Amino acid sequence: VSPIVSLVALTVFLRFWQPKTVWRFPNEKEVSNEIEVKYTGGQIFKAWSPFLILMVIMGIWSTQGFKDLIGKKLQWFVNIPSWPGLDGLVMKTAPIVAKPTLYGASYKWDFIGAAGTAMLITALISMVILKISPARGAKVFGQTFKQLQYSLITIASVLGFAYLANYSGMSYTLGLAFASTGAIFPVFSPVLGWLGVFLTGSVTSSAALFGKLQQVTAGQLGINPVLTTSANLIGGVMGKLISPQSIAIACAATGLIGRENEIFRKTSKYSLALLGVVVVLILMQVYMFPGVIPEVASAVTQ
Repeated sequence: VSPIVSLVALTVFLRFWQPKTVWRFPNEKEVSNEIEVKYTGGQIFKAWSPFLILMVIMGIWSTQGFKDLIGKKLQWFVNIPSWPGLDGLVMKTAPIVAKPTLYGASYKWDFIGAAGTAMLITALISMVILKISPARGAKVFGQTFKQLQYSLITIASVLGFAYLANYSGMSYTLGLAFASTGAIFPVFSPVLGWLGVFLTGSVTSSAALFGKLQQVTAGQLGINPVLTTSANLIGGVMGKLISPQSIAIACAATGLIGRENEIFRKTSKYSLALLGVVVVLILMQVYMFPGVIPEVASAVTQ
């Protein structure tokens, strides 16, 4: 809902306000605004149709009824409740947990209910509406995959390392070490997320990499784990501004290949400034307004 409201608000705002000067890169050609093209309502609707279809399909995918349909009734997923050679072979002990607890290992691939599947279906429907041939669609898919190939490898590697860190005890050991920072750990919490996204290019990968560490450290310090793990995500979003992978993808998509360093210099100051704001907000929520963050029992006990 919030993205839709933002789009509508921005559209209305730009009807009444236009910037006096348009910022451009050095040596970038100025585009004339004198040429006006009038589009019909049908053309505008057609141009917006992929986004409208995406909103509808993502809305369906997020409903509990759809999740129950594919998860409970149709059972369209791959589920391995006990992963061979790992499930029940690792034990969590004090001071992480009050009593020794076996660490379970399972695998579930919900390939139909995944958000990526919804986007793929949206793309296929959009191809029909926009009259894109299968050959051209396959070519675009191949080009997109080529642009993202190294990012995909990085994300898969980071997720694999995250599981290795969790089951080997590395995350717990680091969490106990960070607990020694005491009252200033809320400062490091978003910084870890920021650093994780800078290195991996993905908020998801950063969460997988440092999520357990954030949870363990919070438990040792008596801080709400929901707050520290959320701080990891929020800090990660600020790291997106300077992630080399994100900048490379953006440059490739906008025709600015070779100007990655210039964009990095421009965005780094905003990234650091926003990270500072996040640190202040997290400190306020920990020490001034702790009741703002809800308690989640599972976040404390797992």
